[in-house]
Amino acid sequence: MKVLLVEDEVSLASFIRKGVESEGYVLDIAYDGLMGQRMADNNSYDVIILDVNLPHINGFELCRYIKQQSLRQPVLMLTALDSLTDKESGFDAGADDYLVKPFVFRELILRIKALARRNATHEGMKSVLRVADLELNTEARTLTRRGQPIDLTAREYALLEYLMINQGRIVSRIDIAEKVWDLHFDTNTNIIDVYINYLRKKIDKEFDHKLLHTVVGMGYVLRA
Repeated sequence: MKVLLVEDEVSLASFIRKGVESEGYVLDIAYDGLMGQRMADNNSYDVIILDVNLPHINGFELCRYIKQQSLRQPVLMLTALDSLTDKESGFDAGADDYLVKPFVFRELILRIKALARRNATHEGMKSVLRVADLELNTEARTLTRRGQPIDLTAREYALLEYLMINQGRIVSRIDIAEKVWDLHFDTNTNIIDVYINYLRKKIDKEFDHKLLHTVVGMGYVLRA
């Protein structure tokens, strides 16, 4: 496995290098966002780890750039910013996972492995997912309903893709929090309901036949 770490703290980067290489992985390090962009352009990586506060290009901007170039490229944000707003910014930039400093090193390794496995699973997934007249192209990351294009944010896309893969099956808020965004579900937040409503407005509001349904006390289901 080949990993790119973009981290400007030299001591932390050295610590991560020692641990990652002890797992038998190859690790490249970039110490600023511009260097990270060049390395991502010129090499193929199984996982890219980004700090947020980077010189020249910050982690959010670099994540957006990487996702524009390679939609399937797994990105893990590694940062000291731990508020929900910061996490939302990371996921909206296209990040696949988010780990807050300080962290237990073993957790970093487990998350790297999980992202690599998820990417391998996606590689074998159908390139077009369909529910009735709703079509999601997982390679181009484009969505249409009845041939009409629908724009999605990165987080909306991840949520819809999960619902479409599990079409006809009720998925709980815990399922979504843990399997879509790798977050521990907080019963005091309505963030999942908010994004469900965003999706509902985009894929159902203008159409007579509704696809996204709430099952009270259980979760949500996408069905034809």
